Amino acid sequence: MAIKKGIFYGVGVGPGDPELMTVKALRVLKQCPVLACPQTRSGEMLALDIVKGGMDVSEKTIVPLHFTMSRDEQVQKAAHCKAAAQVAMYLQNGQDVAMPNLGDVSIYSTFCYLMEEIRVMGYETRMVAGVPSFCAVAARLGISLTEMNTPLHIAPGSAELSEVLAWPGSKILMKSGRQMPGVLEAIEEKDLLSKSAMVQNCGLPNEKVYETLQEFPKDEAAGYFATVIVKE
Repeated sequence: MAIKKGIFYGVGVGPGDPELMTVKALRVLKQCPVLACPQTRSGEMLALDIVKGGMDVSEKTIVPLHFTMSRDEQVQKAAHCKAAAQVAMYLQNGQDVAMPNLGDVSIYSTFCYLMEEIRVMGYETRMVAGVPSFCAVAARLGISLTEMNTPLHIAPGSAELSEVLAWPGSKILMKSGRQMPGVLEAIEEKDLLSKSAMVQNCGLPNEKVYETLQEFPKDEAAGYFATVIVKE
């Protein structure tokens, strides 16, 4: 009898606060014997740390996945294929694998790259929605993102900000920390500092909140997980 193949789950675990993990996310994470977790060069596994805040993982098989920050498509592809092969080893043996992802699994998620590779290999994949970082940031700031008939735009911090800031409505600049000097300059040129806010590491112990970017020191470095909201 052929062994039933495992299912690969992408699970959104929210931006940092374990209490923002959904009931469904915890259920899926608990039922999967294997957790495949992105790991930085320094050995950190932030998504796994969030999971640990909500459940015991001592009996789970933890599989570190390493991804590249290179913009070279071939280098990225190679990293995704290598990670997919690691996951497939467990799926082939009939074990379900869950990959915890920061925020929501459909927004700038590494899981989606692996999902395509895993599907090509013939395995089933499923996605479990999570709380997006920018929704948690808006809640932390106590502001709405939209009003009636107001559009909402989501862009990476590396986007062409002169164009993004010209769009009507509210703008979300994701993962803006590494481009912070340029982000501040672009926002200041549009005279929007007073209408812009930022939260770094939302929901994490080292969280920092800036209700307007007028408060942010121009010579201070912002972390990778910095989300800016520009609301006109």
